[in-house]
Amino acid sequence: MEKLRVDIWSDVVCPWCAIGKRRFETALARFPHMDEVEVVWRSFELDPSAAAVADSDAPSRLARKFGRSREQMIAMMHQIEETAARDGVHLDLVHARNANTFDAHRVIHLGAHRGVQDAVNARMLRGFLGEREPLGDREVLVRLASETGLDPEEVRATLASDRFAAEVRQDEQRAHTLGIHGVPFYLFGGVFGVSGAQPPGVFARALQQAWERIGDAGEAAKAAACGPEGCN
Repeated sequence: MEKLRVDIWSDVVCPWCAIGKRRFETALARFPHMDEVEVVWRSFELDPSAAAVADSDAPSRLARKFGRSREQMIAMMHQIEETAARDGVHLDLVHARNANTFDAHRVIHLGAHRGVQDAVNARMLRGFLGEREPLGDREVLVRLASETGLDPEEVRATLASDRFAAEVRQDEQRAHTLGIHGVPFYLFGGVFGVSGAQPPGVFARALQQAWERIGDAGEAAKAAACGPEGCN
């Protein structure tokens, strides 16, 4: 039976992506066929026009974006931090240092190329959302990526080139084709879509439904290959 692939569109500056990641992992850890699930992180930029280095603090910038006061935005951030804490995720949103995430996504694709994509993605999320790391600084990306086992010189060379730029754009184009307008978004087996940081139970049901669909497809293919004299 083929593996069940789960594609996850995410951005490293998205707090709900970090919360959703933890909740999905909780569901996956309880899934009987966990070892037969392949998770692929897909690129999504919440603010493609963002500068490499932010020109204002996060509450002020987001208050302008959403038409709220700075005080209202800080209160909202604290609420998200409290929600994350209940899931065991540490966030420090008020002091996060906003940045353009295109290069971070390229490094995550490099992580996929080297078999450590999940670790690189997790390190970028934690660095931005909990440790005030400026992800628009390429040397910061090199340092964080090297902590996951990537060769710092390869990361540095990747960032100095256009390597994996096409892969990032392909992920974003596919998101557009699928009608994905926000993250996190999960696609189970190319069939079942789940939007947002849902409770683990929702992810558990999606895993089971996608797994059963793969099994049904496999049985159908097997039956189609069988004739009166046997199976090919």
